[in-house]
Amino acid sequence: MVMPPDVYPIFENALRASLGLSLEEHNERIGKLFHKFSAVAAKNPHAWFPVERSVEELITAVPSNRMIAYPYTKYLNAVLNTDQAAGMILTSVAMAKQLGIPEDRWVYWLGGAESEEEAWYPTERPDFANAPAMGDASRSALANAATGVDEIDHIDFYSCFPVAVEQAAKQLDLDVEDPRGFTVTGGLPYAGGPASAYTLHSLASMADKLRDSGGGKGLVTGNGWYLTKHSASVWSTEAGSGDLRRGLLEDLPSRELDTKARPVTDDVSGAASVLAYTVQYDREGAPSRGIFVGDTASGERFLANSFDPSVLEGFVTSEGVGVSGTLSKKDEITIFSPS
Repeated sequence: MVMPPDVYPIFENALRASLGLSLEEHNERIGKLFHKFSAVAAKNPHAWFPVERSVEELITAVPSNRMIAYPYTKYLNAVLNTDQAAGMILTSVAMAKQLGIPEDRWVYWLGGAESEEEAWYPTERPDFANAPAMGDASRSALANAATGVDEIDHIDFYSCFPVAVEQAAKQLDLDVEDPRGFTVTGGLPYAGGPASAYTLHSLASMADKLRDSGGGKGLVTGNGWYLTKHSASVWSTEAGSGDLRRGLLEDLPSRELDTKARPVTDDVSGAASVLAYTVQYDREGAPSRGIFVGDTASGERFLANSFDPSVLEGFVTSEGVGVSGTLSKKDEITIFSPS
């Protein structure tokens, strides 16, 4: 697990299993979700790929849209290598008046928050289908802004991969079909954005959106590392109370959850079961490597591979989360073999 395309699909497959969706149902779900993102990008004059793509076009693996790591095709991956820039200037009210900025163009920061997962490394998460610190950040930001999520008019969730958006919606109890949509730019795969600096683009775009739509409130979130670092902020064309806050809630949503890290051990063998996984593909479109994270029968966390074509095919045609098998060593690599 070296790059984001190796890691985020692991979270995606775990989330699918937690929702009880079939592989086909889930692929349709993420296709519908990101179709809406591409539709926004198609109308964004600054988008790197201003092309609206259908659900089938996004989720169907073909040479021009090859599978990268299951279940993500190329069109469902973030685009980081872009020639883009964004900027914003924050001033006091006094300075805005001195500069002669019309008040109908003012956008206020109402509040925000940031947090990070206690289990820093992705392999150590106690629950691969959850991101507790994300909920801490987004709910704290809304509380600091004295705003309910139902009062938000426009949303931009950090969107490197579908699971980042799905997880952001989950943490706020929002349906993925929420009519407000979850982007004002078109998202990282379509609007583009230079890695984590994408959030600067979404902030600038949110300011434009609030001005041009006649007002309202907007929520912008950021994500760093591997669903590890989280930020959220609320913006409005109306001034807040003046008590600007960015701290976390005292009664955090994660308080009742298991958030402690589960360190991976390399000294494993014998019976084990899969908690999360992905299958990487080569550039010719063939499965090349399986990556499996799970627990041994004795409760130890493992990270393993498989290179067996029949095993890889099984994990992309039927649910792999919960599959039992055995661990063994080959050339110092831990190999998972399903029972």
